[in-house]
Amino acid sequence: MKEQMREQFTKLFGEGRNVRNFFAPGRVNLIGEHTDYNGGHVFPCALTFGTYAVVASRDDNKIQLYSMNFPTIGVISISLNDEIAFQKEHDWANYPKGVLKEFIDKGIEIEKGFDIVYYGNIPNGAGLSSSASIELVTAVTLQSLYETSFTSVDLVKMSQHAENEFIGVSCGIMDQFAIGMGKKDHAILLDCSSLEYTYSPIVLDDASLVIANTNKRRALADSKYNERRSECERALKDLQKELAIQSLGDLTPSQFDQHAHLIQNDIDRKRAKHAVYENARTMEAVEKLQQGDIESFGQLMCDSHTSLRDDYEVTGIELDTLVEASLAQEGVIGSRMTGAGFGGCTVSIVNNANLNQFIEEVGKVYNEKTGLTAEFYVANVGDGAREII
Repeated sequence: MKEQMREQFTKLFGEGRNVRNFFAPGRVNLIGEHTDYNGGHVFPCALTFGTYAVVASRDDNKIQLYSMNFPTIGVISISLNDEIAFQKEHDWANYPKGVLKEFIDKGIEIEKGFDIVYYGNIPNGAGLSSSASIELVTAVTLQSLYETSFTSVDLVKMSQHAENEFIGVSCGIMDQFAIGMGKKDHAILLDCSSLEYTYSPIVLDDASLVIANTNKRRALADSKYNERRSECERALKDLQKELAIQSLGDLTPSQFDQHAHLIQNDIDRKRAKHAVYENARTMEAVEKLQQGDIESFGQLMCDSHTSLRDDYEVTGIELDTLVEASLAQEGVIGSRMTGAGFGGCTVSIVNNANLNQFIEEVGKVYNEKTGLTAEFYVANVGDGAREII
């Protein structure tokens, strides 16, 4: 792919220049869903597929962006003389533009522009974080081009801020953190309230992570995501009338059960219950994984999906069908939806001896029940955003 991208770069922008290559992965969250904006813990890992960028500096103040994933949009040109602003017609390019604005707003003097070609092999709309991936590949590119000294966590925060403020999506920090800080063969236990984190080896012995894409675009995800945030915020305000807490993540399940009556709305109570219990499940799951107890880890994944289905109500027939079909197969240790929900992907732990049969049978059942064709990826856990040679 690197050679194809260089060919495309030469075709668009000419040859004879010092071209550099960068990469940022996608991510999958193993457990800890909808806990990040509730001050809880998440447990994501970076994947080995993601977003690539080929770039070369210019001698003027022009920036030209092109994505091989959106060829009909063509080259998008901006000038450093102009204000960097969101423009609907710039579509995908608003993500790198938002990151560029972060660098400028931090006082970085960017006097000369660049030409850049992007290509991503993360399925769009699958919930594996294609947006955060393009943000982080842009961030590490700009860091190298302009020789800035931001830390990796700085780049993560800047990328999240770009998505929140420039794009206007109220995402938590998990996606950017996993992509910017990923480590090969490790997942990250991240406390989203403090950004304290630890790496935990992913040792699955004779099993693998399998990601299944529903191929249902997450049309409801953004609106329902904001709705769930509001429901949790209302629940927190009710609890704060008697409890000195900053977030739902501050509560243990027993504390929540003791004070749940404070939450006036039944729906808000269900949403808060998921956030509190999922946070506890996540920390327990990491302990089980570190102890080599994969079976218990898998059961906690299943419990997570049940809570997301019944208390948080973000699954839907496609995700539920995939998980149910997965758990009916031999050699499956655990399965759950991952991401915001309402479409997107599931993640399962499957014994290697059963992989082929798993993919065939789950795909068959899913197609029969939904009319959709699922795509499967046996996932490898990789490093975070970086320059590649």
